[in-house]
Amino acid sequence: MAESTRRDEDGSLLEWRRGRTWYRVVGSHPGDLPGDGDGDGGGDGGRAPLVLCHGGPGMTHDYLVPLAEALAAAGRPCVLYDQYGVGRSGHRPEAPAGFWTPELFVEELHALADALGLSGGFHLLGHSWGGMLALETALTRPAGLRALVLADTFASSPAYVRGVAGLLARLPAEQREVLARHEAGEPVDPAAYGEAMTAFYRRHVYRAGPAPEALRRTMAAMAEDPTVYRTMMGESEFSMTGSLRDWDVTDRLAAVGLPALVVSGRHDQVVPEAVDALYRGLPRAWRLEFGASGHLPHLEEPAAFRAAVEVFLAQVEGTPTP
Repeated sequence: MAESTRRDEDGSLLEWRRGRTWYRVVGSHPGDLPGDGDGDGGGDGGRAPLVLCHGGPGMTHDYLVPLAEALAAAGRPCVLYDQYGVGRSGHRPEAPAGFWTPELFVEELHALADALGLSGGFHLLGHSWGGMLALETALTRPAGLRALVLADTFASSPAYVRGVAGLLARLPAEQREVLARHEAGEPVDPAAYGEAMTAFYRRHVYRAGPAPEALRRTMAAMAEDPTVYRTMMGESEFSMTGSLRDWDVTDRLAAVGLPALVVSGRHDQVVPEAVDALYRGLPRAWRLEFGASGHLPHLEEPAAFRAAVEVFLAQVEGTPTP
């Protein structure tokens, strides 16, 4: 199928070989994004567009909207999209498990960049699974990709699972036992399970109080169709029994020659050791940790996170920091 785009009520729809992908450009009209021959990506003042890859797999773009809007307000065009299988994009709950692979989402990202004409220059920001996707995409060397922001992500699924096990071991005994029984497939009291999960999330996912509306929208959309999450991640983010359980890009990190900013929260569910291993494996990487955050520093410490991204990308581009 030839690629084509059309507008919907609050974004655009890309028809590509494998399906339909919804996207929205924040801060610039899609027609303004393609490079103009000078290699700057056609952004405002030489600022190349930033494509944001959401996590999950199976979440949606919604929880990244505050970051995209803040960056766009400072002059950085941003591209938000829902990966195939979730949100406003096409869904295939009947697809066999083997359909949902990293290669599928890399192909989708290539199709989106091509449709927007980003070969003149763009950056990728990937959060959690989105960071894994950004790494896989960078290894295919898409035309125009200039830098990566890898947020709250890792290079090895087994390393991630080991780190989470250590965090679970530090929970109060009663909560730890409830989660362990649930992981083992044993029946547990729903209220007790909810309390244990809430305790973990408040420690390691979002520590800044009640979940913001943008995050609630993402979680609601994910619950409507959990096909991608359950297939690739599994029934639990702790044990990771889905198709990504053995994913490991450690031995290929040296081939990612792009500048990369590696960021995470000090209390992140992706533990510092897993993030540090990613940082050490990348040949041109910078490392930053947000001391008050869990897994969502772009929502927990938004001003500091935004500033770090702006400074890094400006340095890559050789442009003034907004």
